[in-house]
Amino acid sequence: MSSDLVLVDDPAPGVRRVTLNRPEKRNALNHDLRGGIVRALQEADQDPAIRTMIVRGAGKCFSSGYELGGGNEGQELPWFTPGGDGHWPRHVTQGWMSIWELAKPVIAQVHGYCLAGGSELATCCDLVYMAEDAQMGYPAVRFGVPDNHFHAWFVGMRKAMEMMVTGDSISGVEAARLGWANAAFPAEELEARVLEVAKRITGVPPDLVQLNKRVVHRQMEIMGLHTGIRVGSELCALGTHQKSMHEFLAKTREKGLTAALQQRDEPFGDYRTKDGSED
Repeated sequence: MSSDLVLVDDPAPGVRRVTLNRPEKRNALNHDLRGGIVRALQEADQDPAIRTMIVRGAGKCFSSGYELGGGNEGQELPWFTPGGDGHWPRHVTQGWMSIWELAKPVIAQVHGYCLAGGSELATCCDLVYMAEDAQMGYPAVRFGVPDNHFHAWFVGMRKAMEMMVTGDSISGVEAARLGWANAAFPAEELEARVLEVAKRITGVPPDLVQLNKRVVHRQMEIMGLHTGIRVGSELCALGTHQKSMHEFLAKTREKGLTAALQQRDEPFGDYRTKDGSED
């Protein structure tokens, strides 16, 4: 079941673990990797021996975000999404939110950077556990509009506003305090602590876990979360037509992606990148 981009193992009975495996690119989410993640989770969901799943990243971080540096060349989109303006934000939102519809719980195990598209993937998992020094953020707001507008739902209006108008990140400790993550642990304890949670889930009858997962999600949908995120993808589409976005893209063509990202973040003193894979 493993491939070069997605490693799959079963670290405990009933637990399937899916590892993003582009560590040299800080697990930048190209088309093949996104498709591999979703397929691996769907396969585990159909396996009666599996009770819960874990998603984590290889190397120094969970994921630095969507691939921006040409790493999608020659790759097809991993699932169909109707075309038209806003196709990309609707496409990626459709994929990550399909995790909500899986029968079995999915746990995000977050260390290092969890940025932009990486934060969208983690948000759409059912449970999130972070290293205390991990960083969750959306630096792409410094040149565009997010694909998935989860922030106000999970960190509250004030912090969401701060993150949206600065592009600043929050630590694992703060993410847990605000409610985006379930808990934060010392980095060296994270894997073991996540596995403890996964094993506890396997102790509950799976037919009840399916229903109780839906209990939470259906209530959030009634309150408008699903609709709000879908509407947000249309705002992202508007962002692609803004002058600032066009100026940033012009810089990437003139100076290269890495230089454009460094120039973007230099005033803020964060998000240094050397591989063109951050948002």
